[in-house]
Amino acid sequence: MADTQRIDKWLWYARFYRSRSLCAKQVSEGKVCVNDVKVGKPAHGVIVGDVLTFIKAERPRVIKVLDLGTRRGSAPEAQLLFEDRSPAPTPKEFVPPNPKFEGKGRPTAKDRRQTAAFAAKYLD
Repeated sequence: MADTQRIDKWLWYARFYRSRSLCAKQVSEGKVCVNDVKVGKPAHGVIVGDVLTFIKAERPRVIKVLDLGTRRGSAPEAQLLFEDRSPAPTPKEFVPPNPKFEGKGRPTAKDRRQTAAFAAKYLD
């Protein structure tokens, strides 16, 4: 039988989450898929060649397991455990911040004109 490792332990070794309990929580809530099958138990075993899919920092991650870790090492050591197949992040559209009032009470007519010009330029 092939060597396996708990999925929560592997995610922690590969430094995707700061603690093993966070890894276990994500897996328990069904937020991690192994080979396109949702996993509900942190004790689920992963083997070399499995593909993990999950959301991390509002970005979909697709990870192929290249090696099973023996400890939680440094970041360069952790990067040897997986191959990142995630799609490239989409560039976010830059929207300048709204004009801000300085807390001086109600906006003046000039402030309202600036806000209207801002809304017409960037929000429509």
